[in-house]
Amino acid sequence: MTGPAAAPGDVLRRRVAVQGLVQGVGFRPFVFALAAELGLSGHVTNTGDGVLAEVEGAAAAVDAFCLRVAADAPPLADVVAVRQESVRATGARGFAIVPSSRGRAGRGLTLIPPDTATCDACLAELRDPADRRHRHPFITCTDCGPRFTIVTALPYDRAHTTMAGFPMCRGCAREYADPADRRFHAQPVSCHDCGPQLSLAVPGEPERDGEAALAQARRMLAAGAVLAVKGIGGYHLACDASDARAVALLRRRKNRGDKPFALMARALADVEPLVCLGPEERRLLTGPARPVVLLRRRPGAPRGAVAESVAPRSPDLGVMLPYTPLHHLLLGLDGDPDGPRVLVMTSGNLAGEPIVTDDAEARERLAPLVDGWLAHDRPIRVPCDDSVVRVVDGVPLPVRRSRGYVPAPVRLPVPVAPVFAAGGDLKNVFALAEGDRAWLSGHIGDMDDLATLRAFDRAVDHLTAVTGVTGAVAVADRHPGYRSARRAGRSAAGRPPVRVQHHHAHVSAAMAENGLDGTRPVIGVAFDGTGYGDDGTVWGGEVLIADYGGFLRFAHLEPVPLPGGDAAVVRPYRMALSHLRAAGIPWTSDLPPVAACPDDELRVLERQLATGLHCVPTSSMGRLFDAVSSLAGVCHRAGYEAQAAIELEAAAYAHGPYDSDGYGYGFALREEAGGRWVAGPAPVLAAAVADLRSGAPPGRVAARFHAGVAVAVRRLCGAARDRHGLDTVALTGGVFGNALLLSACARGLAADGFTVLRHRRVPPNDGGLALGQLMVAARATAGEETGVCAWRCPAE
Repeated sequence: MTGPAAAPGDVLRRRVAVQGLVQGVGFRPFVFALAAELGLSGHVTNTGDGVLAEVEGAAAAVDAFCLRVAADAPPLADVVAVRQESVRATGARGFAIVPSSRGRAGRGLTLIPPDTATCDACLAELRDPADRRHRHPFITCTDCGPRFTIVTALPYDRAHTTMAGFPMCRGCAREYADPADRRFHAQPVSCHDCGPQLSLAVPGEPERDGEAALAQARRMLAAGAVLAVKGIGGYHLACDASDARAVALLRRRKNRGDKPFALMARALADVEPLVCLGPEERRLLTGPARPVVLLRRRPGAPRGAVAESVAPRSPDLGVMLPYTPLHHLLLGLDGDPDGPRVLVMTSGNLAGEPIVTDDAEARERLAPLVDGWLAHDRPIRVPCDDSVVRVVDGVPLPVRRSRGYVPAPVRLPVPVAPVFAAGGDLKNVFALAEGDRAWLSGHIGDMDDLATLRAFDRAVDHLTAVTGVTGAVAVADRHPGYRSARRAGRSAAGRPPVRVQHHHAHVSAAMAENGLDGTRPVIGVAFDGTGYGDDGTVWGGEVLIADYGGFLRFAHLEPVPLPGGDAAVVRPYRMALSHLRAAGIPWTSDLPPVAACPDDELRVLERQLATGLHCVPTSSMGRLFDAVSSLAGVCHRAGYEAQAAIELEAAAYAHGPYDSDGYGYGFALREEAGGRWVAGPAPVLAAAVADLRSGAPPGRVAARFHAGVAVAVRRLCGAARDRHGLDTVALTGGVFGNALLLSACARGLAADGFTVLRHRRVPPNDGGLALGQLMVAARATAGEETGVCAWRCPAE
């Protein structure tokens, strides 16, 4: 809202309220400097609503202030709204930053910034022997450092962060109060004299502090040790990535199986020989968020820089650059003695547990995993795991949205009443929303562990406190056994939560992040591993006609039995055998999944499939990827989620590109009574078996399968357009984390004239589910009917 411009000669005073990402980003110092430049008097303060300023002076200067307060905001700021009103001039002189207030509205409408990587100016001081913060492991300023993970309440002041226990020394207090200083009102500011302290604990040895702790930690890593290292959002487990024995030791201790480890490299120069880097990958690696970026290995890369056991059988390496001063010091600054230049840096937890943040808990839970703890005494208020991103066709695709991005809001295409969305039970991320903004939590994890459930509850309390969203309607997945749904019930204050079908939520998430208001539905291609279907079966190969109000199941993969539930997920050969039987292909010993299945299990599986015992039908595309992976001899046992599909993608990628429609295996597409389409995979399996028996390598089978799926998607979307007159397709669900498939589908659909929606801000997997849930719930609680999409082609 903008007030009227005054006559040039007037002296006036205005109260200016700024909402958005305006705390913890140097906004008050910016306002102070702007007022000084324009010759204005007044004051500025943080409130629970944002930033509030009163400025007084010449009318032209006040008008300029009201325009520039948004247009010239600091780089990390995101101004959502500027509201102003005229107030009585006081004649007072000077401009001041005054103590914070709770805000008149009493609602936490301000935004807390994400944790931000150490800026270049702080890095220069870290390296400068003449600077008083030389080698200070916690150097920070208004442009960088911890924010979200240290906030305890609003408004964002030092007293409301975990830095409250570190009173500033005179030097830091002087910088904090100096408008000309880069640390003017930087809440986490500290130095060697007043800041957090580094420590190293090694069993059987005296505890070391400061530089002695850092030097010993570097020596231990170089000697093959595994260390727990306390970061911004939790502990990491670190070892030398070039030391095969150290990597194997960490893998064994963590019970990691073959799941790839993330790497932290000292600088881009240390990874450039190993991976392929495009402009977008470089931007992500060096930007303020510093996610883990999945990068293709460079052909002919030098051996030895990274042990093969870091990412066995993966075409990618997950790489990030240092984002805290401690990381820079641990990897070595310029001129430091040689040490590891690339570290394994994986979450500090046992498989399936949440990341550890508490120091005492780290000593207990991580004791079986590590040889020492490199820690500090600044508390972590909320866990925040590393984010993971990959680049597909030059566009970022989030795999996990957490540190560096949370709690930056996702702008909603339509305003909503307060909503709490619980997400799913795998890769859990919940969300709070109000108005035109949704705040997604960091990565919580899989909700099958008591520690994860407790972490979920703490994270809900924290995000509620920093967003101020209260009285929310709760929404959850329709799966009757989901723990996240039971958590949603607790948050609903006795009201039953709104239930949203899993794949409807996936499609709605893609629509929301792409700015669709839902007035016209889309063709939603939702491919994943598991989602509770409305008919009680397991869905996962769905083509929906959907808007926020409901969906029509236009097409799906032909169901086959899921023998033994989770047993089929961790043993892909079981899915291969189920698909072969459904396709009428005999289980002969020359087929890899038959050979991989023990004889006793094979006989049990035959009876199980014949009788239907513990065999719920599934239309899952993820399970079909598993089946083809085993059939091709790529992966028979999955040690981590989606391993079989990931390794199938790797085999296809290694085989080479494909473009021709005739290259892929063909699905049997048929329209059934009632107009629903079914994609039968029997011809795909038969063609794959024929190729294998003719001596085709696994990569050829993998590539032809990917091509066949892409062609089936194009043909089903074409049929949906013919029937319903729609020309927008949303590609969503965990299967579209597969870069090869996503690229092939997007290119093919664009060539067919479709507008293609793909994920850029939230993951296509269940980490983005909550965004879709809250959009569906908002429509339902607004009194609009939800369920079946009511859209019909205008021609009908």
